[in-house]
Amino acid sequence: MKLTKLTLIATALVGSTVAQAADKTFINCVSRSPSGFSPALVMDGISYNASSQQVYNRLVEFKRGSTEIEPALAESWEVSEDGLTYTFKLRKGVKFHSNKVFNPSRDFNADDVVFSFNRQFDPNHPYHKVSNATYPYFKAMKFPDLLKSVEKVDDYTVKITLNKKDATFLSSLGMDFISIYSAEYADKMLQAGKPETIDTDPIGTGPFVFAGYQLDQRSRYLANKDYWKGKADIDRLVFEIVPDATTRYAKLQAGSCDLIDFPNATDIAKMKTDPKVNLLSQEGLNIAYVAFNTEKAPFDNVKVRQALNYAVDKKAIIDIVYQGAGVAAKNPLPPTIWGYNNAIKDDEYNPEKAKQLLAEAGYPNGFETELWVQPVVRASNPNPRRMSEIIQSDWEKIGVKAKLVTYEWGDYIKRTKAGELTAGTYGWSGDNGDPDNFLSPLFGSANIGNSNYARFKNAELDALLDKAIGLSDKGERAKLYEQAQVLLKEQAPWINVAHSINFAPTSKRVIDYKQSPFGYTYLYGTKLAD
Repeated sequence: MKLTKLTLIATALVGSTVAQAADKTFINCVSRSPSGFSPALVMDGISYNASSQQVYNRLVEFKRGSTEIEPALAESWEVSEDGLTYTFKLRKGVKFHSNKVFNPSRDFNADDVVFSFNRQFDPNHPYHKVSNATYPYFKAMKFPDLLKSVEKVDDYTVKITLNKKDATFLSSLGMDFISIYSAEYADKMLQAGKPETIDTDPIGTGPFVFAGYQLDQRSRYLANKDYWKGKADIDRLVFEIVPDATTRYAKLQAGSCDLIDFPNATDIAKMKTDPKVNLLSQEGLNIAYVAFNTEKAPFDNVKVRQALNYAVDKKAIIDIVYQGAGVAAKNPLPPTIWGYNNAIKDDEYNPEKAKQLLAEAGYPNGFETELWVQPVVRASNPNPRRMSEIIQSDWEKIGVKAKLVTYEWGDYIKRTKAGELTAGTYGWSGDNGDPDNFLSPLFGSANIGNSNYARFKNAELDALLDKAIGLSDKGERAKLYEQAQVLLKEQAPWINVAHSINFAPTSKRVIDYKQSPFGYTYLYGTKLAD
């Protein structure tokens, strides 16, 4: 899918920089362009913010500012005694959006749910290969193996049958990748010979209607007057693309942004006392890490991986990169999530121990390698370049010479998934509040070539994760996740670097904006002062 195919739909909004004069125009200044507007096809927060968080709904959703699910397009549901069958009663009277090529002739119903699931699930579905789709998060959550069938019982009842019990299934249905599309829109675009239109010009049931995209400049939205929860207080929404963090802050001070993402860590102290800014913050459900390609020498040697862990001064990274707005990570799970193993002791910064392990691994004089540098700022990492430079310097002290390498973001991820990575900086934010949402996508063998960037394969870990997800007792699941963290500590497929604090600087006219624990920007419910 290429964003250049997108066309500006709402001609009333065409123009240069959107004026702030309209009281109900909310401008969110963001760091980069979305990689797409179709939540089934992407796997990053910037794209979800520009699509699923505003345009779409799901069967269940997370309460605003919470990890707790609540009914959405499904009003209620029942689960069979064996935990394998979920029957959803759908909400009636929900309207889909319209655009210049589509006006819905009916309300949302079961056909839309079946389409949205089966497009990703069924390889023979007419839309399965549209837009060169790979459905990365659907695969990361093991849905191809988990789902047995998705069936329409009647217009407002859907039955989903699983192959095995999954304690995370309901919360997973609140995630962006399983947003509900319009089957009628898809049918019309298929008949018109332009099926990819549903991915470039999104139609949903959400609080805001997509009104167009100008490449690398902005995406625009109008309030959905027919929204089933009631019209948003915001009339117009603009995602202004402003790559430079200093410029974003200046625009916030000038009143031409109402919310900015990823502020400079060095600006946080000033923002706390800035009379033009409200600075919101919360501990992030995230992890910044260095992944080793465990299939490639020398990173296929566990002692090398352990050595490089001992060689990194995490305190310096927290002080310099995070400016104190983060904590050193000893586990891939953040300490804010249940199942976190606090008994694990982090590797101390110990270059001599690192040298000893390198010698035991057969590299007494070190080696040369690449260290890939994440090319974008994300919620978990305010400055990947600076972090990489510190790690490069630390490794050099033990004889490991790392050349810093980077690529454009889309290419960076594509090359990583293809296994070209040696070692590199990455980040992850949880999307459903469950430990499995970290451990399975990031370390499960089934996700090698997808979200398991370290290409880590361990049968014992896979067995622990499979057992845990099939249990309903949270305490028993937590014990298994604690064991999994012990195993990962021993095997060291990563360097767990840091968990960040997420900041949301807003203008003074923004009322009741709630930060998402997942680091997303959800704007329904936010108000603007007159």
